Amino acid sequence: MGMSASIILIISVLASFLVTLFALPYWIKKAGQIGLMWDDMNKFIPRKVAGSGGIMVVLGFVMGVLIFVAYEVFYLKVSNSFLIEIFAMLVSVIFLAGIGLVDDLFGWQRGGLSIKSRLFLVLMAAVPLVVINAGKSVVSLPFFGQIELGIVYPLILIPIGIVGATTTFNFLAGFNGLEAGQGMIILSALSIVAFFTGSPWISIAALCMVFALAAFMIFNFFPARVFPGDVLTYSVGGLIAIISVVGNFERIAFFFFLPYIIEMFLKLRGGLKKQSFGLPKRDGSLGLKYDKLYGLEHIAIFFMQKLSIKPTEKRVVYLIWTAQIILIILGLLIFREGIFV
Repeated sequence: MGMSASIILIISVLASFLVTLFALPYWIKKAGQIGLMWDDMNKFIPRKVAGSGGIMVVLGFVMGVLIFVAYEVFYLKVSNSFLIEIFAMLVSVIFLAGIGLVDDLFGWQRGGLSIKSRLFLVLMAAVPLVVINAGKSVVSLPFFGQIELGIVYPLILIPIGIVGATTTFNFLAGFNGLEAGQGMIILSALSIVAFFTGSPWISIAALCMVFALAAFMIFNFFPARVFPGDVLTYSVGGLIAIISVVGNFERIAFFFFLPYIIEMFLKLRGGLKKQSFGLPKRDGSLGLKYDKLYGLEHIAIFFMQKLSIKPTEKRVVYLIWTAQIILIILGLLIFREGIFV
C-alpha cells in the first residue's frame, strides 16, 4: 500500500470514528428528550438507556466511505467499476438501517415489524446488489469442483445471503457491547481477507464500519449509555454479507458466521420466543432464565457456572468474543491457501 493510499485509509477510518464519536452524545440527549429509552435487561437495579444509537454508527460509516470515494474520483481520477459496487453497498446498508430504525420505533417488546414485513423489506435491500450483478456466479463445491450458477446467483443466492446474515446477526445480542464488538471482530477479519485477496477498497469500507463501531463502543460497553438497536444489527449483518459477495469470499465469511448459525438453531429451539438475557442477581452476577439453553449467552453463563466462575455480563461478552476470535484464527488457517498467496 503506497503512502497516498495509507493516508486516505487513515483519513477515511478516522472520519468514521470521529463522526460517530461526536454525534452520539447528541443522539443520547435527544433520545432522552423524546422518550426513546429502553430497559437494560441484565441489571438487577432497573435502568433506562438511550435506544437506536446505531443510526450514528451508520452515519459515521457512510461519511468515511464517501471520503474514500471522493479521493478516488477527484484525486486519482478513477472511474472503475468498483465505485458502482460501493454505491450499491451504501444503498443497501442505508436501506437496512432504515428498516432497523422502523423496527426499533415500533418496539421489539411489542413485536416490532411482522416477520413477513421484515423479510420482504430485507429482500428489497438486496436489490442494489442484484441489479449490478455483484460477485461471481462461479462457486467451488466439494466433490463437484467449480459450478457456474448463472442467473441463480444474483437472483436467489445473493438475497438469501443478505436476508440470512441480516436477520441472524440480530439474534446474538442483548448484552452491553456484544453486538458492536462482534461486528468489529468479524469485519476486521474480513478486511484482512479482502486486502490479501486483492480488494483493498472492500478492506477500507469494512474498516470504516469497524472504526465507527469502535467509537460506539465507548458509549455502549458496560455500563451502556446507548443501545445499538436493530438499526445497527441489520446494517452490520447486511454489510458482512455484502462485502463477502462483492469480494467473492463467501465460504470463509460463512465460517466466521458459524456462531450465528448455532444461535439461530438455539433460538428456533425456543420457538423464537425465548430471550437471550440472563437472570440478574443482587451481587452483579447472572443466572439462567430458563431450564434449557436458548442462546450462546446462556451457554456462556452455564459454562462459567460449571467452572465456578462468577458469570457477569462483562464475562459473558468476553467469552463470546474470545470464541469468535478463536474461530476466525481457525478459519484463516483452514482457508489460508485461498487468501495468503
